[in-house]
Amino acid sequence: MNLPFSRRTLWLMLLALVVIWFGNLEYRKLIKPDEGRYAEISREMVASGDWVTPHLNDFKYFEKPPLQYWATAVAFEVFGEHQWTSRLWTALTGFLGILLTGFVGMRLFGREAGVYAALILGSSMLYALMAHVNTLDMGVTFFISLGIFSLLLAQQESAIALRRNWMMLAWAAMALAVLSKGLMGLILPGAALFLYSLFNRDTVVWLRMHWFSGLLVFFAVAAPWFVLVMQANPEFFQFFFIHEHFERFLTKVHDRYQPWHYFVPILLFGMLPWTLLMFDSLLRTWRDSAAQARHFSPERFLLVWVVFVYVFFSVSSSKLPSYLLPMFPALALLMGKQISEMSDRRLIWLIAPVLPLLLALLFAMEPLVNQQSENPVQFEMYTAYADWIMVAIIIWLLGVAGALFGIRRNRKMAAIGVLAVASLLSAQIGVTGYNTIARERSGYPIADAIASQLRPDAPFYSIENYEQTLPFYLKRTLILVDFKDEMAFGIQQEPEKWIPDIATFIKRWESDKEAYAIMPLRVFSVLTGKGLAMNEIYRDHQLVVVKKP
Repeated sequence: MNLPFSRRTLWLMLLALVVIWFGNLEYRKLIKPDEGRYAEISREMVASGDWVTPHLNDFKYFEKPPLQYWATAVAFEVFGEHQWTSRLWTALTGFLGILLTGFVGMRLFGREAGVYAALILGSSMLYALMAHVNTLDMGVTFFISLGIFSLLLAQQESAIALRRNWMMLAWAAMALAVLSKGLMGLILPGAALFLYSLFNRDTVVWLRMHWFSGLLVFFAVAAPWFVLVMQANPEFFQFFFIHEHFERFLTKVHDRYQPWHYFVPILLFGMLPWTLLMFDSLLRTWRDSAAQARHFSPERFLLVWVVFVYVFFSVSSSKLPSYLLPMFPALALLMGKQISEMSDRRLIWLIAPVLPLLLALLFAMEPLVNQQSENPVQFEMYTAYADWIMVAIIIWLLGVAGALFGIRRNRKMAAIGVLAVASLLSAQIGVTGYNTIARERSGYPIADAIASQLRPDAPFYSIENYEQTLPFYLKRTLILVDFKDEMAFGIQQEPEKWIPDIATFIKRWESDKEAYAIMPLRVFSVLTGKGLAMNEIYRDHQLVVVKKP
């Protein structure tokens, strides 16, 4: 099949995609908790020179492995400590995931299917949004996808040398997934492969894994950091492997419990504008791949992977929207294959229902703003954000209408490209506009107001709260007072860095020659009532910052 674009046009489209994808990384302020946390861990890594033991606010932080911290710390060293460099790894792995999906789609299902798969993945709402928010899920999604896609390509190779090379890449990718977010990088692909071989009665795949050399590659990549961190921190093993993996999955220890149906609306919204196409592709893949039983079937494996990931996290006691991301590249491959084989008439019926949905969202903006606003400040912020969302929806509507028109004119590839670009633009406008309400979830306004008044050698106390983004913007850590949260383990290891109660803080404050503190309004009223000497230097509707007179 010849694509309806010249080589030059394809390069121009890729350049436009790069600009749209990376163009807004610096615009938005960091928001709490994730963006502040992961930017600060990397900043402290650079400041301390300790690249083995991650720290958050100067406490040991073992919840996740260090690959993204390392990558972000390198970006800080090379380009400086900025908002865009803190988000660069997430955006880069998200972008590489699009290119990877397109490449694998071309190899497995043909050139047209690969292009469709890349367009679908890059414009799926959840994937596009999460690629521009600094969390760990996009990085692990890329490496898990690289691992399972390399496995699929290996199984397609009859030449032993080529199959071995693809499998070595698969093993290395799984090791990098483990270094990105822990054992899920190995457990999820392994469990999915087991289920696939069980359902498809295909045991040959296990004989083509190149176990000896593959495990050597896996441990050569993954093991060194685990050895070094356990040598430096004997307490690491119990916390990381037991608490962060088994207790997180089986219990409500992280207070992220949600009902089993939590991911239903997230998946329905997150796959827009391709939601109906997703269901159609899954059903057709199940039907069409049934004839491939007893032979290795990439479609069947991808189907098992998608269902398994969804069920796995649905039964987990810890749930966040971004946990579904590893499904998306595999879904995009299946959907790209289906579009390449689909009639124009059927495709129209799978895309057209997005129009009334977007119109309903457009008219729901004002009621939503009124419903979510609890005070005048929020009403002002949410009204401003609604303007951005309305622009995004209008562009999205135009994209859907343009795509439907293109399909009716027998220009399916161009139509899908128009809808993909419009959807990505809408996602980017929506995420960029979030900056209108960032001051409610970011410490940047505080840092901007007080930074010139701070002395770096004077203590800065954080009482009964921890504003995750503030240390990154101030380029310094805070002394926690009567607050633990996710730093409880680190405080347990080094309790001398922590102040357990207000009474102890008052004694410290009175003995300090110079000091600063940030606290909720309620705590400020309590301390004022106790007659503690404080000069207020900043206040908003949530927090107060003071210095010692």
